[in-house]
Amino acid sequence: MRQIVLDTETTGLNPRSGDRIIEIGCVELIDRRLTGNNFHHYINPERDSEEGALAVHGLTTEFLSDKPKFAEIVDEFRDYISGADVIIHNAPFDVGFLDAELKRVEMPLFKDHVGEILDTLQQAKELHPGKRNSLDALCDRYGVSNAHRTLHGALLDSELLAEVYLAMTRGQNSLSMDLGGPDVGSDGVALEMVAIADVLLQSATADELAEHELVMKGLDKEVKGQCLWRAAAN
Repeated sequence: MRQIVLDTETTGLNPRSGDRIIEIGCVELIDRRLTGNNFHHYINPERDSEEGALAVHGLTTEFLSDKPKFAEIVDEFRDYISGADVIIHNAPFDVGFLDAELKRVEMPLFKDHVGEILDTLQQAKELHPGKRNSLDALCDRYGVSNAHRTLHGALLDSELLAEVYLAMTRGQNSLSMDLGGPDVGSDGVALEMVAIADVLLQSATADELAEHELVMKGLDKEVKGQCLWRAAAN
């Protein structure tokens, strides 16, 4: 399974008003493992960034003036993303800009080059309704260090998002994902599959249940109500 985690930086917020992409950063996941096969380009947008956007990414017109234009990197970008599922935080924003750039060079829409487009912002909202679900908030929630992130950058944000995505979807792993083949012994010979023994269930005795109830009553008394253990059991 090939997945691409993608992020862009732009001159502003609205491609319909002429804002352009100034940076694309992508990292590759194969079978949920980072491969190091990244894609990264700064892009000359042929216009200035809006003041608010410049404060976010810090990429000045002077810095971008000698960088390639989107038309010069589009073939490499298309080949890199071709057929892969793409993971984006707030996908409509980035896809809107990518579609605008592709339209300028008379190429099909972004969705026509890739497989499924996964929006981690939407996933996070479903998992954590009513909570902040920005990339920084998700990094804090899932223990992903972003201490080195002072300004937004497409490649850095893609790397952070890849770690967040893997943490956020860890429970979706198949139990057999890491089984690449039969187990082998030290001599390289495949080990024989052995049936798992029946699980033995031993019920508590009447005396043990009575002792447990005494402990529970003691906890109820200490909290002057119903203890958490009893509440959870109910």
